Amino acid sequence: MWFTKFIFHKLMGWKIQGSFDPEVKKSVVLVVPHTHWHDFTVGAYARRILKTKIHFVGKKELFKWPMGAYFRWMGGYPLDRTSGQNKVEAIAAIFDKHEEFRMAIAPEGTRKMVDTWKTGYFYIAMAAKVPIIAVAFDYKTKTVVVHPPYNLQGDLEADTAALMAKYKGVVGKIPEYTQNF
Repeated sequence: MWFTKFIFHKLMGWKIQGSFDPEVKKSVVLVVPHTHWHDFTVGAYARRILKTKIHFVGKKELFKWPMGAYFRWMGGYPLDRTSGQNKVEAIAAIFDKHEEFRMAIAPEGTRKMVDTWKTGYFYIAMAAKVPIIAVAFDYKTKTVVVHPPYNLQGDLEADTAALMAKYKGVVGKIPEYTQNF
């Protein structure tokens, strides 16, 4: 653990603000902004330092040999993204199978600049009946910010506005891809 902290804090220069409530065993972890593949590395270090299991879903093609074993070991679950699948129900069902399951998701749906978030995070959290934990990767200050759990009110627009407010001023690895809140 000391080696992970040394790399993350001293060599990479990052810090962590906040923590995960150990009583909240299931949640959707909303990671914003997602502008570069380095976000995966930052997240992997942060979750190890915070001693928190955090999972993710990815397109099933990522889980083929040879990288499939690595992604599963890192907490990944393959998802069939072909059309006609009810992805929300499929992901919500994963929560039911585990006593502890925190799923990281980037609501932008891509690493490029977007005008709006995809709404899957909202419907997954509603279907699984779990709170949302907003996590910001701020490359400007090199800070991972973990916010307290947010319980959805069931109003997509109001809940999205409340969650987006938590990311005001946060800058991604590629600033021009960062959504301006």
